[in-house]
Amino acid sequence: MGKLKQTLKKAGLNTFFLLLISTIFIAKFFPELGSENGPLPLKQLTGIGISIIFFFYGVKLSPQKLKEGLSNWKLHILIQASTFLIFPMVILSLYGIWGEEGSYLWLGTFYLAALPSTVSSSVVMVSIAGGNLPAAIFNASISSIVGIFITPIWMEVLLPETAVSFDLTETFIKLSLQVLFPVILGLFFHQYLIGFVNRFQNSLKNFDQTIILLIVFTAFAESFAEKMFEGYSLLELGRLSLLMLLFFFVMMGVMYGLSKMLHFSRPDTIALVFCGSKKSLVQGAVMGRVMFPDPTVFGIILLPLMIYHALQLMAGSAIAQRLGDQDLKA
Repeated sequence: MGKLKQTLKKAGLNTFFLLLISTIFIAKFFPELGSENGPLPLKQLTGIGISIIFFFYGVKLSPQKLKEGLSNWKLHILIQASTFLIFPMVILSLYGIWGEEGSYLWLGTFYLAALPSTVSSSVVMVSIAGGNLPAAIFNASISSIVGIFITPIWMEVLLPETAVSFDLTETFIKLSLQVLFPVILGLFFHQYLIGFVNRFQNSLKNFDQTIILLIVFTAFAESFAEKMFEGYSLLELGRLSLLMLLFFFVMMGVMYGLSKMLHFSRPDTIALVFCGSKKSLVQGAVMGRVMFPDPTVFGIILLPLMIYHALQLMAGSAIAQRLGDQDLKA
């Protein structure tokens, strides 16, 4: 149990997770603080914060390591395909059978399926499980950049069937200015600022998490203020959580099956299973803020992702620890 707790802490399921839950409760009881007409300019602050987050994300990327990672192309293609193709296709198939037209929870579930993989927890879990760490770093990094373009395109597929719409070209422009441009700029300054980033990585992590908490708070505050959650019972939310957990295990199983079909090595299989089954709360909060400008809707759309994020950390950490123990005994 001690090792599992330590793994959860490394993966990020600690104070931040508790603050995330607390943020939702604060938004419920004090929604006026997060409204557009509230006492603090939270929308402007989060906009600036997002650009800073992705600037330093670009600084962390090593051009040399990205070049070295290109050789294992079969693994890379499969990880990216699982993230941006298999995931959305599975949800689209389920939506075609059981989907409710106009349901924001279904829209939120598809949104999480279309998102890129998370960087930090994927890399940490692959490392603990004894997987191909360079491949994990490469794919998690590439996924975050590719997602800026792929995720909005996927959402355009489903959004015409819902009550939500957005301009695809305008979304590309906004995401490029707010996310892609800072990443490229940070990559340019990699050699000059990487020492600073390594020295203050804990402070930068706290800054990242603070911005995400502000995005979540404003989204849920607006939703609570407009009583958008009144139609959802605790039973429905519990069922959604169970479905998210099942979805996570199904995707891990699919990734494992594909790796066996292609005769991947154990380290490559681990990289595929963990990188291919993760979804990024950071990217989801940032891109959703652009794609769903109506904060009352965004709060509900973000809910499946937040549940999946928590479950992928808990379940993924337990599996990673078990695989790591097996590796040590071998």
